[in-house]
Order: sequence, then structure tokens, then C-alpha cells
Amino acid sequence: MWLSRWRTETVTCIACGETIPRSEAREYDKYGNRWEREGKTFEYFCKPCDGDLCRYGRDGLEAQLTDLEAGEHSQEAFLRRYLCSLEERRRVEER
Repeated sequence: MWLSRWRTETVTCIACGETIPRSEAREYDKYGNRWEREGKTFEYFCKPCDGDLCRYGRDGLEAQLTDLEAGEHSQEAFLRRYLCSLEERRRVEER
């Protein structure tokens, strides 16, 4: 069993901002490999937000969000740009 003295007792859900006991949270590793633990700091979701997650692959997602300047524009403007980039990617893959 993991020693609790090295673990945070409470964590904050990165989706909704709720502070919850660590035992009720789900770990999130933005690189997709939560089993490789050495030197990592994890983020957390509460169970309801974790259940709402899409489980599709996310290769290149961080770079795409950076390219689209996520967080720099309104949600509406970002989503419009994101959808256009998905459409462009689909067209390229069809060629």
C-alpha cells in the first residue's frame, strides 16, 4: 500500500474546481501514461467530471491547443477555430 504521508489529502478537480478528498478523485496525466509515475505530478478530476470525459486518443492535442491559442480568445471563437482545424485535418487525411 502507498504511504499516505507522501500524498495530498485533498485535491482540486481541474474541470469544475471542486476540492475533494484524494481518495474520491481520479488521476489525470495529460501525456496519457499514468502508470509511468517517476518524476510526475498529476492533476485530478472528481468522479462526475471524470465520467464526462471523452476517451478518444489525444496525440497532438496539446500542440493543437497551443497552435489555436486556447485560453486567449472567447470560448465561441476558440471552438470555431477548433472545428475548422478538425475539418482541415479530415480533408488532409482523405487525400
